[in-house]
Amino acid sequence: MISANKTGDPVRSTRKRMGENLRIIAWAVLLALVFRSLAYEPYRVPTGSMIPTILIGDYIFVSKFSYGYSRFSLPFSPGFLSNGRLFAEQPKRGDIIVFRLPTDTDQIYVKRLVGLPGDQLQMIKGRLHINGTVLPRTPAGDYAVSFGGRVIDVPQYTETFPEGHTHPIIEQSGDAGFADNTPLYTIPDDHYFAMGDNRDSSQDSRFLNEVGYIPYDNLIGKAVLTLLSIDDEGWGLRWSRLFYTPK
Repeated sequence: MISANKTGDPVRSTRKRMGENLRIIAWAVLLALVFRSLAYEPYRVPTGSMIPTILIGDYIFVSKFSYGYSRFSLPFSPGFLSNGRLFAEQPKRGDIIVFRLPTDTDQIYVKRLVGLPGDQLQMIKGRLHINGTVLPRTPAGDYAVSFGGRVIDVPQYTETFPEGHTHPIIEQSGDAGFADNTPLYTIPDDHYFAMGDNRDSSQDSRFLNEVGYIPYDNLIGKAVLTLLSIDDEGWGLRWSRLFYTPK
């Protein structure tokens, strides 16, 4: 006579455990997708247009709910949000924004928002003018950047927006860079103007055919945290940038 196993049928017990594990994994994946879609999404920054604020190899967290949700901030660009935003909030001058490139929505850019709807902007001899007033800037010492395979020191400044927000910028070519003198830009309604903090090495709204004015709907979110950072060679961890908050 064969006695029954006190734990019951071992095959059924194994199947039950497997089913429970699969349900846990499925819930974990679902929660991760919801978190990434609606709360925070990570992005790796591949270019240096936002140096010194954001470096090549930074992994930034982007807050999806900062500006509400448009079809470009949600996965698969759902058709029911073809125009407008849910829970819309207006961005502020000085925010570090992540957006879909207006001229190619498959590409994602990160820049600093410098111009609001209705503003008039112009670069004159390397200085940013907003609505006819030049922004104050103060020297902040040289900043070391890699350029042409070597490290060079370039001028760094602290720039101040009319609302009082301060942030660093660098001028690799001084005040005579290729986009340091521009025409006057008038920002249309529901559009924004963004520039890189690395003023002489940034393809941004100054180039109307490549980037231009950024529609409100194209905003994905606001960069709020650098989770970690890997150096240019892809091996070394920049410990000082762990959980760094870009301003």
